[in-house]
This record gives sequence, C-alpha cells and structure tokens, in this order.
Amino acid sequence: MASKNETTTPTVQKNTGFSNKMGYVLAAAASAVGLGNIWRFPYLCAKYGGGIFLLVYLFLVLTFGYALLMSETAIGRMTGKGPIGAFKQFSNTKASAFGGWVNAIVPFIICPYYAVIGGWVVKYLVGYCTGETQAMAADGYFGGYITSNVQPELYFIIFILLMLVVILGGVQNGVERVSRIMMPILILLAVVTSIYSCTRPGALEGIKYMFIPNIHNFSIMTVVSAMGQMFYSLSIAMGIMITYGSYVGQDQDLEDSTTKVEVFDTLIAVLAGLMIIPAVFSFSGGDPDVLSAGPSLMFVTIPKVFVSMGFGTPAGVIFFLLVFLAALTSAISLTETCVGTLCEQLKWSRTKATLAFGVFAILLGSLASLGYGAWDNITIIGMQVLDFLDFLSNSVMMPIAALCTCILILRVITLKKMEEEFRRTSAFKRKPIYNFSIKYLAPVSLIIILISSVLSAFGIISI
Repeated sequence: MASKNETTTPTVQKNTGFSNKMGYVLAAAASAVGLGNIWRFPYLCAKYGGGIFLLVYLFLVLTFGYALLMSETAIGRMTGKGPIGAFKQFSNTKASAFGGWVNAIVPFIICPYYAVIGGWVVKYLVGYCTGETQAMAADGYFGGYITSNVQPELYFIIFILLMLVVILGGVQNGVERVSRIMMPILILLAVVTSIYSCTRPGALEGIKYMFIPNIHNFSIMTVVSAMGQMFYSLSIAMGIMITYGSYVGQDQDLEDSTTKVEVFDTLIAVLAGLMIIPAVFSFSGGDPDVLSAGPSLMFVTIPKVFVSMGFGTPAGVIFFLLVFLAALTSAISLTETCVGTLCEQLKWSRTKATLAFGVFAILLGSLASLGYGAWDNITIIGMQVLDFLDFLSNSVMMPIAALCTCILILRVITLKKMEEEFRRTSAFKRKPIYNFSIKYLAPVSLIIILISSVLSAFGIISI
C-alpha cells in the first residue's frame, strides 16, 4: 500500500486537455451556467424570500462554494484523474474509495433527468419558433404536454443526441469549442432579455423584492434551498470539477480561475432572476401564489407573461434559446464526466464510452420522461421518477459527496498539502475563508442539510 506522501505526488494526465487557461474557465463556467441558473435559481429565489435568499446564496458561493471549487479542481490537477481514480490515489482505504464513487455516480443520476427537462426546453423553443405562442400560454398546456406519451420522449432523445455529438468531438474540439461559442451568446441574450423584463410596467417591485433582503421571509428552507442551488450552479459535488481539473495545465492559476467561474455563475444567476422575477411581478402584481409556483414558473407562468406583454413570440424565442444554450452546456459537462469515468475505469475508448452512456441515459431518462404520462403509476417513496432522481442526487448524494471531499482533505491530503498545491500557481488570498469553510462551515452545513432533507422527504419534519 502506498504511503500518504506517495499518494499525494501528482500524476500528470496524458490525455488531451484544455488548450489554454481561458478554455478551462469558459468550460467550467459553461458547466456552472445551466438550468441550475436559468430555471432553478429564479423560482427558488422567488419562492424562498427574494433578497434574503440571494444574500444567503451569495454568502455560500463566496465561502463554501469557493472552497469546494478550489479543492475539486486541485484534486483533479494533482492526480490527473477523475473522481474515482483521484480518491483512490490519495488513499487505498475503502472509505476514501467510497467518496470517489459517490462523486462519480451523481452525474450518472442527474444527466438523464436533466436531459428530460432539456427536452421540455427544446419543445418550447420549437413551439415559439412555429407560432404556438398563444397555445403555450393556455391553462393546462404544460400539464398536457408532460403527461402525453410521445412528444416528451421525442424531444428528450433529441436533446440527448445533441449532447452526445459534442462529447464525441473530444475535450478541445467538442467541450471547449462549444463553450467558447455558446457562452458569449448566452450572456448577450441574458442581458437583452433582462433589460426587456425590467422595463415592463410594474417590474420595479420585482427588482426590489429580489435585491432588498427582508428578514421576515427567512426560514430554514431558505438555507436548504440556497445550498442545493449552490451545488447545481457551481457544478460541485458531482465529479465535474475533479474531471475538468485533470484536464488543466500545471500552470493554471486556480484561485484566479475559480474567481472567474464564481463571477460568471453569479452574473447569470442574477440575470436569470432579472429576466423572470420582475416580469412575474409585472404580470401578477407580486401574487404570492404565482411567486411560489416552483418549477412550473418557467413553463407555465412565463409563457403567460410573454403573451400579456404583447411581444410574445420574439421574447419567447430569445428566452428559450438562451435556456436551451444553458441547458446544453451543463448537460455536456455532466456527460463528459460520465464518459471520462467509463474511459478511466473500464479502459474503453471515448466513442465506446459515449455510446454506452447514451444508451444508459436514454433508458433511465425514459423512466423520468414518461413518469408523468404512461408510467405515472411508478413512484418511489411517493415521488414521480424525475422528482425522486432530483431528491436522491441533490438532497442526499451531493451533500455526501461534498462531505467525503472535506474528509479527504482534512484527514488524508491535509490542509497544508492543499495550500502547497494552490500556492504553486496562485497567491491564495482567501486562505482564511478556505480553511474555515473546509474545517467548519461545510461539514456542519452538509450534515444539517442532509438530515433535514431526508427527514422532510419522509414527512417526519416539515421545513
């Protein structure tokens, strides 16, 4: 068995990685900027307190999120391996190997149901492009669509095929090239849509709700939801950043790169909120029932908002094109992590691993895609398949994965070794924040969130 000192010796990855420093930043930012920002952030922000939710979220991103982003990328760079190989290299104990497997399995669970939601986005984009603006704003349209048996499956498979094509292109020609093209377009569309939304009559109240914290809107769910949102937004605790870290050069300034990813992520999250929340206020006058609509906010409320604006079709095309680009970039990062794991663990070629994962994703995703229609009788602990997969990955496995990373750093690698790795290329200006987050904030928060989420799912407590 190798000693700890031996296991911390970096093994440089020989596979083709990102072409340069900005290639990694854009790919990591593209991974972070996905449905977590465009779809998930606005409805959670609207539902759980507006400004107070945003404040809690920003605090977590700048502390907890920063520490895990730095850690996962560094672990990938130090070993040149994906999550399973990286955890094994630092320690041959079963406990350490378990942490690697949890990190690796999370994207295998998320990606299939994520692609189902991506298919919904494709359907709405096609609908706006073909003039179904009024129909999509009608009561019951979204419910009728997801409970049908053919269309959800068709658009889900289209989305799966699009992301597989990119992955087959490789790291530089696929993942990096698409990220370089899509990220500028996505940001431009987000800015244009936000300006349009914020200039609607009555939108000012929505802007105030989003940016002015109100302590009376705070609850434990504000923290729980903000924590889950942070995982999704920053693509942490799902093996992605460890995998991407294995592709970066040894001269990459990790702190500078992490800061840029944080800025990209927060910018898009705030812009997504400005696209949706002011528009909803303009449409509903701040009706609490509309604000708490949850996941349906994008697919039910927003089409109604667009129709009420009298500029429905162009606004719908631009908005859902933006959402599609965001969904695809994140799906690519999830798929890349899964394919990388298959290549590393089974010694498969990239093509074989991509095709095998595609089959797996279609099979598991079909259960979620048809879970509101033909297979709506299939439930797990009272949840539809898509809802259960979201609960399992977001509320159970991701906190466990992040906790395993913290334990690996504290008990095996040590904070001293991590600091040495960071200072090879970075000033490591936020060392106090990093150490506090890894030693105290992250472990305590993760345990509380994990226990409360599980107890809530089984109806033992209400949060």
